Amino acid sequence: MRAALRATPFLMILPSLLLAMFIIGYPIIDLAWTSLQQVSRFGQLRGFNGFDNFAEVFGDPLFYDSLWRTLIWTVAVVGGALLISLPVAMMLNDEFFGRGVARVIIMLPWAISLTMTAVVWRWGLNGRAGLLNASLMDLGIIAEPIEWLATAPLAFTAEILIGILVSVPFTTTIFLGGLSSLPQDAYEAAMVDGAGWWGRFRYITLPLMKPFINIAIVLNVIYVFNSLPIIWVMTEGGPANGTDILVTYLYKLAFRFGQLGKASAISLIMFGVLFAFTILYVILVMRAEKEEGVKEEVSASVEG
Repeated sequence: MRAALRATPFLMILPSLLLAMFIIGYPIIDLAWTSLQQVSRFGQLRGFNGFDNFAEVFGDPLFYDSLWRTLIWTVAVVGGALLISLPVAMMLNDEFFGRGVARVIIMLPWAISLTMTAVVWRWGLNGRAGLLNASLMDLGIIAEPIEWLATAPLAFTAEILIGILVSVPFTTTIFLGGLSSLPQDAYEAAMVDGAGWWGRFRYITLPLMKPFINIAIVLNVIYVFNSLPIIWVMTEGGPANGTDILVTYLYKLAFRFGQLGKASAISLIMFGVLFAFTILYVILVMRAEKEEGVKEEVSASVEG
């Protein structure tokens, strides 16, 4: 009887679990099978070729350049979004006149599709008729127009900044949810003890916000790592493949050059990288939480 009662919750979620496994698992299995095939540019499988597609990928210098650029893109965008979103969320969590309007303004970039945002910024950064050049020239900051998207370093930097801009609303939402759930009595006790703003942030806000920061890191890494619209719409990975990341490199191989087998191999590699990152990060977080729990138990026993 007890065994049946314990198994009831698992049986209730079993249909949803099987459906989720099918939705997620079938594309991965199909992708793995395609990556081991010789595929025509029209998607027809022409025969098993083993790991030839992977060998071509690992022998292509553009793959390593795109991989390195993907790591820079992901770390810069996620790190920048976290650094900006936490202070913004803390300000929006306080009571002040017009807070509702401020929250709406912060969320506006999230309400617009990434493709439309990228189109607007592509025209705004246009070297001849762009709004940014016109504004800077009117202010006397520059004497002549700058081709923002003509060189890879400048274009990639601009794309990273835009990536941070569109990532801030989502991250701020996560942090606002976390801040609204924090116990206020801890802050009141700290203020009574004379703790300043930095002390309250360091010893109360930051430790209690760690679960929400971890969620934001994992979700943002997965989202940014696979993000196509900004770079593709603004530069299509150019000039001279200088802003390509793995997802734009994959897109070119699949839909511009018709190398579907090679593109499938890269997709599988990308999945493996994200899966390994997620598992490793979860293990490190769980280990850190376990060590903190042991330290708290030791300190409590010593005080007792």
